[in-house]
Amino acid sequence: MQKDIKIAVIEDDENLRFLVSNRLEKEGYKIVEASDGQQAIDLVLAEQPNIVLLDWMMPGKEGSEVCTELRSKGFENIIIMMTAKSQDLDKIDAYNFGVSDYVTKPFNMDVLVAMLESKVKYILNEKPDFSKFGNMEHQPNIHSLIKDGKKTELTILENRILLYFLENKNKVISRDDLMMEVWGYNSDVNTRTLDMHIVRLRKKIESNADRPEFLQTVRGVGYRFNEE
Repeated sequence: MQKDIKIAVIEDDENLRFLVSNRLEKEGYKIVEASDGQQAIDLVLAEQPNIVLLDWMMPGKEGSEVCTELRSKGFENIIIMMTAKSQDLDKIDAYNFGVSDYVTKPFNMDVLVAMLESKVKYILNEKPDFSKFGNMEHQPNIHSLIKDGKKTELTILENRILLYFLENKNKVISRDDLMMEVWGYNSDVNTRTLDMHIVRLRKKIESNADRPEFLQTVRGVGYRFNEE
């Protein structure tokens, strides 16, 4: 079925670009392609795709530079970074250059398609996904937490962590499972990095981060999102 959605696939690996583009065309998306940074900027500004799949490492300009320039020139649509290096994911948060989400290589094509479908629902103004807990509302599509009518921005990683916990309320989640879910299966992050993100997230959702009501530590195992 043809979807009225245009996706730009920006990837210098010709084989991967073909595989992704071919699969997404079969899913009904209109595809435009580029293989380097400058070509990507020209293409996206001219074509105005709904979603950009953008490789991190490219000749000429890195994905971060491409994203920054596109945002500075007024492009506001979804940009999803494709990265092979899990350690780069912290840079995606730290640099804050305007990426909407990310997917780690090598990725399962079905997972990529499902991720894009969730973005498309948001684009088409279907009922947005959100979860409520306590006096808060999590809006994952815009990386935000609404608390007492005030909006708090979440980093990409905080957003993914909270979304996973809200999908698994009251379940004990091991650190390994959480790292696999958030960083991807080729991840080489350590538990200290995970714990640091948990601390930052607690400061945003808890009344007292030192005595968390929701995001609780299960000693020797991992964490549990508590909501009775």
